[in-house]
Amino acid sequence: MPLKIAIIYNNEPDPGRYVAMGEEKAALGVLGEVAAVQQALTEMGYPVEQVPLSPPLDAVRKKLQALKVDLVFNLFEGFAGSPETEATVAAMLAELGLTYTGCPAPALSLGLDKVKTKLLLDAAGLATPGYQLLNTATLSTFKLSFPCIVKPVAEDASHGLSEASVVSDFAALQRQVDMVSRLFGGNALVEEFINGGEFNVTVLGSREPEVLPVAEIVYTLPPDKPRILTFSAKWEPESLYYRASQAVCPADIDAGLRERLASAAREAFKLLGGSGYARVDFRVGSTGRPEIIELNPNPDISPDAGAARQARAAGMTYNQFIGKIVRLALEQG
Repeated sequence: MPLKIAIIYNNEPDPGRYVAMGEEKAALGVLGEVAAVQQALTEMGYPVEQVPLSPPLDAVRKKLQALKVDLVFNLFEGFAGSPETEATVAAMLAELGLTYTGCPAPALSLGLDKVKTKLLLDAAGLATPGYQLLNTATLSTFKLSFPCIVKPVAEDASHGLSEASVVSDFAALQRQVDMVSRLFGGNALVEEFINGGEFNVTVLGSREPEVLPVAEIVYTLPPDKPRILTFSAKWEPESLYYRASQAVCPADIDAGLRERLASAAREAFKLLGGSGYARVDFRVGSTGRPEIIELNPNPDISPDAGAARQARAAGMTYNQFIGKIVRLALEQG
């Protein structure tokens, strides 16, 4: 008998908290991901049911307890305004003895906490840009070197990132810190900006993680535009940043840099406590040393997303990629 699989995800994702920034598109992107994963699983012969989740968490637990499946394909990304619930639901799956895809709850929590992640990377000797947590009241303690990039502390999908996020003077820093603190709550993460190559590396597995071919984000922006993957670069096809930001995989880089990126990605994945799949994002400046700017457990696995692109570069079809994620979960379970 084929395995019975349930796909869990956010029920009618609520884009409301992002409307003020014009960033509601990302919150709705999971629905396309669910459809693609279901089609792949169905084509492989698995009976599949969709299980949309809505708050409160007590209702989620009851719904998960009622599942009669062999595997949960976890595409849940956390409820709107409560990103920490992504890890909470993964913890519920584990407590209920359900086998599920992707990273465990501690890895999901760590991936969301950018500051804790950077502290662990530093302690492990893995390079990451210098940073500070700042808000309107603490701006006077700023001690980094310009240029800097200002980010929300606990967001993904490039929420809160625009060309104004890269700042070169104190006035611009103040404007961005004020905006991020107001719209996302609390502090802003301010990092020294590495104006160099940007690379993504997807890692699959657990005990012996497999590194997929390295991808590079190649920018063809005007010289006055900062080379960063803004929200519009990911979600707004009509925008300049979308048209001028192209992922190239495999990256056209020398073998030495490729190996340094792969080695650092593998070590970061282990440090994260990853299993299943995760993506590690890097910047490489004039020193040639890869510096980790993001750890992304359970990244987007839509057919046109970076992880699937890297899987294709490794010789996998989309169905084979999804099938591998299923097998990795069964090995862990």
